[in-house]
Amino acid sequence: MVSRLLILLYALVSYALFTISFLYSIGFVGNCVVPRSIDVGPSGNPGEAVIVNLLLMSLFAIQHSVMARTGFKRWSAKFLPAACQRSTYVLLSSLVLLLLFWQWRPILMPIWQTSGLMAWLLISVHWLGWLIAFASTHMIDHFDLFGLRQAFVAWRGAEISGQSFRTPLLYKIVRHPLMLGLLLAFWATPEMTAGHLLFALANTAYVLFALQFEERDLIAEFGATYQDYRRRVPMLVPRLFARRQTEGASR
Repeated sequence: MVSRLLILLYALVSYALFTISFLYSIGFVGNCVVPRSIDVGPSGNPGEAVIVNLLLMSLFAIQHSVMARTGFKRWSAKFLPAACQRSTYVLLSSLVLLLLFWQWRPILMPIWQTSGLMAWLLISVHWLGWLIAFASTHMIDHFDLFGLRQAFVAWRGAEISGQSFRTPLLYKIVRHPLMLGLLLAFWATPEMTAGHLLFALANTAYVLFALQFEERDLIAEFGATYQDYRRRVPMLVPRLFARRQTEGASR
């Protein structure tokens, strides 16, 4: 009973740290409320800043991708109870994110600046992106995604069951609405600096790369069901937009 309670407390602490890092990321990318953000903080030599920032983002990418793979999960099962695996992933991801926020070096060279209606439009898209990202986690199973469901199931002494394949709401439009939301939030800004552009470009490249492995794992788990889903639903760009682009190109 004690070990099950510790697993639950561990999951709750991990989730609390995720909440802190997620809320801080909104302020970090949007340059609001938080003391240090993508354009606010100690800045130095631009070349040094590029290297440091790329190393920080690479650390997050490596941790995030390696720990998400099936092979790593099998290896970590030798040391961690199944109920702790997702919470550990969430905990380490949150810590790496907080390290990135702490050590990020702003590069303030302006790339674009907008005002008036265009600025408000970009701000609206930015907040829409965060809303899509957060809402998409609740459309599948928010508490499973961040390790709480597994811990509560273990606390009750029940066996952790796998998740069935579902495509609710936004998942009928794109296969990865969470990533779509994050990309919108990263790119939509009325004032783009070189540091922000580096952040957006690197994270876009990582998302496109990491999704290839994610799709492979989903095919391995759900087989023909996911293959059919891939044929029907685009990865990130809603089909309506793709059709418009095709129609425009043919005219």
